[in-house]
Amino acid sequence: MSARVLPERPLPGHAVCLDLRTAGAYDLDAVVRAALDAPQPGGERRFLVLDEADRLVAHQLLYERLSSYGPAHIVCLAVGVRGERTLSRTLTLRPPAAGVLWVFDTAEDGVPGEAVLRPLVDVLSTPEVFDAVLRALGEVVHGVAVPAVRVLEHDLTDEARARAWRQSVEGLTGPDVPAGTVSAEQVPGALALLLDEGVPRSLSDHRWLPAQGRAGLRLAACEEAVGDAVDGYQRIRGAAGLLTGVGRTVDLPGDIERVTGELERFRATVADAFAAAGGSRLTVEHRGVLRDRGIELPEMPREISRTGIVPALRDHTHELIGKGLPLRSVAARLAALSARTAPVGSAARLARLDAICGPERLRRLGGRYPFTAGGSRPVAFAVTGALALLAGVWPVLGWVLGPAAGVLATGLAHLMLRRRPNRSPDGRIDGGGATGAAPRLFGGVLGGLVGAGLGQFLGLPLWAGAVALTVSLMAIVLLALRDWSRAVDDWWARADPEEAWRILREVQNLVVTTAVHDWLFAEVRHHCSAGAGAVARLLRGLADTAEAHGQRTSSLPPDGPPEERFRTESAVPPDQDGAAPSWSWDEWEGEDDLWPDMDEEPAPPGRQPTPPPSGSPYASGRSGPFERDPAVSFGGVSAVSGPVPAPAWLERRYGDGGPLLVDTLVGDLVAGTLLILDRCWAGVERDPGAMAPGVHEQRIVELLDDTRLRLERDVAASPPPRTEGLREPDALSGLVALTDRTDRPDAARLTGVAPDAVARLLLADDDPGRTVALCGPEHLRLLSHDPIAARQVRFVPEAMRRGAAGDDVWRGTAEDVVWTGAGRHAGILRLVPLRADVVHTVRAEEAGEP
Repeated sequence: MSARVLPERPLPGHAVCLDLRTAGAYDLDAVVRAALDAPQPGGERRFLVLDEADRLVAHQLLYERLSSYGPAHIVCLAVGVRGERTLSRTLTLRPPAAGVLWVFDTAEDGVPGEAVLRPLVDVLSTPEVFDAVLRALGEVVHGVAVPAVRVLEHDLTDEARARAWRQSVEGLTGPDVPAGTVSAEQVPGALALLLDEGVPRSLSDHRWLPAQGRAGLRLAACEEAVGDAVDGYQRIRGAAGLLTGVGRTVDLPGDIERVTGELERFRATVADAFAAAGGSRLTVEHRGVLRDRGIELPEMPREISRTGIVPALRDHTHELIGKGLPLRSVAARLAALSARTAPVGSAARLARLDAICGPERLRRLGGRYPFTAGGSRPVAFAVTGALALLAGVWPVLGWVLGPAAGVLATGLAHLMLRRRPNRSPDGRIDGGGATGAAPRLFGGVLGGLVGAGLGQFLGLPLWAGAVALTVSLMAIVLLALRDWSRAVDDWWARADPEEAWRILREVQNLVVTTAVHDWLFAEVRHHCSAGAGAVARLLRGLADTAEAHGQRTSSLPPDGPPEERFRTESAVPPDQDGAAPSWSWDEWEGEDDLWPDMDEEPAPPGRQPTPPPSGSPYASGRSGPFERDPAVSFGGVSAVSGPVPAPAWLERRYGDGGPLLVDTLVGDLVAGTLLILDRCWAGVERDPGAMAPGVHEQRIVELLDDTRLRLERDVAASPPPRTEGLREPDALSGLVALTDRTDRPDAARLTGVAPDAVARLLLADDDPGRTVALCGPEHLRLLSHDPIAARQVRFVPEAMRRGAAGDDVWRGTAEDVVWTGAGRHAGILRLVPLRADVVHTVRAEEAGEP
């Protein structure tokens, strides 16, 4: 059997191909068993059998076995030699369930027989063509015909195929990128709660520090101390604080000292709670420890739960992939999410607590600040002198009243210094101060004397002197009260005892944040971090595997036609137990150009190799369509390396790749990756650390192999096989645009080859001269010359008529055109019947043993 004739793995729904020619290396019973085991759509069993024309009767039992497990349709491609003039077949190969295409040895110069059979097998294995040919064979005499064909093949050049494959794998994997950052706005709501350090709404009214607890008592004492300080400040900042004895009952420095002490004790209580419950996972013992220290934790809020994390991770991952991000970029985003949500324990919050209420801030809060009043000294000298001058203009009395006004201003300044707010009544705490009494004294005396002299000179009436004195005294008192209030406010602002309230609010917010995110959410954060990290590692592993496998497959000989891409392969003798010898890619990569020049000894006579592990002669197992099974041979004859010319009836048109080829391949790979991820979410939910990446990496290898196979077979015009039994179908419902790959671009936008030539070939005129009969001149007399007896099947891939090309190109073609769902071949298959005396039907009792 020739691995160059049969496909290694048919596309889903295609006919199962098997080769019964005696030149094959496989045991024929094993070949039939493998074909019967091959999966086929329910209710449809199609078999395309290659056989030697003179062995059809001898293989009667094999054909019966193909039909023994329910209704089966068989098209037999019987290969004859030039000297044959009759064909004998059994009742099993009669219509309507079976038919025979008799192909003679028509090897052309430089065109091996495999180059003729392989494209013919590709065309006939397509389910639409298979069914049409079988129906046509049922309408000809004996159900046997000689095919006459003309086929156009639209494909890519090797360079275009390699480039498209490389770009599609790169589009799936992407380059290595740093982890970056993630914010709450970029993730679903269930994950945003873990990032923004906010408090769920259901916990907004919870009392985290009960009043009867240790921390609550410290908090209340601190708030009381701050309240006492603020109350004292309000009492002394006005006229009463300066002119009455209120200041003797207010001890602002002592109140501020008490605020600092209570704040330090509250900070120590909170720090003790942070350190005592500093683990990354909250336990029952931790709850008891926190309760002893005055922190009461509620139950888990309804807004978040452990069971909702993995669905949110899944939605976030799907969203990132849906945005077109490659796998490595998605892995980087998830790695950043994993790092951001990783629980670090409340002990890590001690640094933040020190920044809020550390020794430096407490030292500043308890510092001693001087009390200064009266403004600048030159201004105080001038203002006091002016007011004393005004008081001294009263004739004769001005010599006493003027200096007395200056003495009054000096006395008020001295009173401000004695009752300054930064001094304790007992003198224990004193921040010092200055009120400018001396400049006021000198300015007042000098101004008063000058005013008295001026009043004596002017001789003002008594009422004018009285008014001037009244204005002067009132101004002195009011200015003193203003300076007092300003000075008290300035000192209070510099001491800033009310900052303790801000510190308390920040510490309380820190306690709430720690309680929610480091204690309540510890388990959820751990689950989210572990899950995001596991998926990130999985995606990175899938990307690395895809990149390595994509590079490896692009360097190997591609599978499938056109036949120019096939290289030499020879049979390798199996081991003693009948299995192929073991080997690995590492061993393969260690040799230089090993595959194309492989030339091993044939299997010893009397020993038949077994089929590959997959049980099929056309597949080398799930290792991929590009890892050839060493047991496969080309009928014991080594093929010739290098390009193989096409037969005369096959016209190949190569394109450089259409504009949608790479996008289509990337879309197929992304859709397959989403389906792979669909299988892993249950494991992430159960135990993220126990995931087996090798299983998923093997699946992406299979995905790459399947996608590469469709690229080889029909330039990805056919959609990937539909996956049934999804574990999370609802999760993928929003990604139909990514996972539903049934809507494919037209072939022109995939291959870059216009379909005009195909349309011209399929014009409605029935011209037998356009096809080439697969027989020699000496066989023409065996054919029926009745033009009405021949049947014709026109076939075109559906991808060639949809999309940008439109229907105008196909206007005028025959209505009986068979539109195939896959394939890159289009053309005409004409079935010419044989004369009635050429075909002989042998009954079962005459057939003998195979």
